[in-house]
Amino acid sequence: MQSAQAAPKSIATGLALAIAGAIAFSGKAIIVKLAYRYPGVDAVSLIMLRMLMALPFFLAIVWWTGPRARRAGHTVVPLTTHDKLGVLGLGITGYYLASFLDFAGLAYISASLERLILYINPTLVVLLGVALYGRKVSVAQGVGMAISYGGVLLVFGHEVTLAGGHVALGAALVLGSAISYALYLSYSGELVQRLGSLRLVGLATSVACVLCIAQFVLLRPLNTAFAVAPEVLWLSLLNATACTVVPVLMVMMAIERIGSGLAAQVGMVGPMSTILMGVLLLDEPMNLWVVGGTVLVLLGVYVVSSRR
Repeated sequence: MQSAQAAPKSIATGLALAIAGAIAFSGKAIIVKLAYRYPGVDAVSLIMLRMLMALPFFLAIVWWTGPRARRAGHTVVPLTTHDKLGVLGLGITGYYLASFLDFAGLAYISASLERLILYINPTLVVLLGVALYGRKVSVAQGVGMAISYGGVLLVFGHEVTLAGGHVALGAALVLGSAISYALYLSYSGELVQRLGSLRLVGLATSVACVLCIAQFVLLRPLNTAFAVAPEVLWLSLLNATACTVVPVLMVMMAIERIGSGLAAQVGMVGPMSTILMGVLLLDEPMNLWVVGGTVLVLLGVYVVSSRR
């Protein structure tokens, strides 16, 4: 009787965690756009501040996975040279390059368009499966991808008419971010099975944090690291915690309770929450172009995900 009652409670908790995680993730774009309003702020400095503040948390996650595994009676697998190279590659593609391109693109496009481009990630994973592993795309998947890309193009075309050619550069940078993260998802399967999802995320994000800090050291004078408005530092701390570390843990705990498929579908609230926050906090427009594009993207991603 207790187990029967515990199952619905676990599912409800998982759904709540997945929804909260998706909304928290989507807040990243809003915070970045708010930070860009202050002088002396660019993608290199913003991502350095975010990763510098997030690094202690991700190192703590890596440490915590050891005692957690031992309590569960599992052996902590030592990292081989192959594992270390894999973590380095995934850290570069999944969190360093994807994050940097995303931050750079947000300087030119709205948070709404950024979230819609990133949300076509499942369709990019399908296309990479075709290119890398020779997998076939079903008719339903092809239709779903066409619907998603049509939605992105709808919002993109509207922004181009309003903001001009810089929108194309911003969209290209964010699309590069989505492709980089899709590469991470395509190649992470083997290491996830070997190291566990939470340990892999902690290791890969720690690598990305170090790379983002090193990038700043190479490209900017050290004395400018904190030479920004105090508001930017607080926004970066909020980004590092509430929109980076916390949602990673929430989504992982949600997947443990409801599975990756349902967690991904619940994540569809992400683009909607970004649009609403963009309207409320950034004065971005809420019009038929944005609504129509969002509906098409969500519908297309749902079709692709349900056929995978």
